[in-house]
Amino acid sequence: MAHELQPGLRDQLNQSGGGGQFLLEDITTEQIARRRGIYEPLTESVRDIIDATIRTEVEEADVAKARALVDEATALLRGKQIDGAYGIRYTSRGESMPWGNPVIGIRNPTAPPLFVERDETGRYWSDFTLGAAYEGPSAHVHGGVLALMLDHVLGEAASFDGTPSVTGTFEVRYLRTTPLGPLHIEAKTERREANKKYVNGHISDANGVTVEASGVFIIPRWAR
Repeated sequence: MAHELQPGLRDQLNQSGGGGQFLLEDITTEQIARRRGIYEPLTESVRDIIDATIRTEVEEADVAKARALVDEATALLRGKQIDGAYGIRYTSRGESMPWGNPVIGIRNPTAPPLFVERDETGRYWSDFTLGAAYEGPSAHVHGGVLALMLDHVLGEAASFDGTPSVTGTFEVRYLRTTPLGPLHIEAKTERREANKKYVNGHISDANGVTVEASGVFIIPRWAR
């Protein structure tokens, strides 16, 4: 999902570094699509091998063979890489590429990932699936994973006006266990008071809401 930044905010990000997390990359939409076409299939394959690693019951020799292949692939990818984390990258047009993010990152195989959408009312939502890699209680999602998903989507909803917002306080209420499988998440900003935004959201399965969350999100000083 591309985010439009407020006028002048891109300059502030470049000058302040946004805590060292924001990088301006002046590349075209076509170049972004090309990068995505190269790296997203790799990430999907790694997600698949994570699931396979959890659920496999092959013999010891096959496990050893698979490990050798994974080690070979890792060495190949280590041949050229950046220092540190991927960061949040923006173009001069205000398009964002948070591809290392653990919730929405298309280059992060630990992300489901969520593809967050927004409607005309300011509601942010996503339909997604969580499998074996996210299990806590048997056949159910780990509570910390649910909190992670909610914190992220509430944060996106808090940034509805193009102004970055970070979590100030965050409360999660687990109504019942959440089964692995297809899920729905949504959030919406209820009100803004000065530099604070009050946001509510929830996760639901086919039978209704399983987890609710509310948070106060703060516009950081460098973005004011």
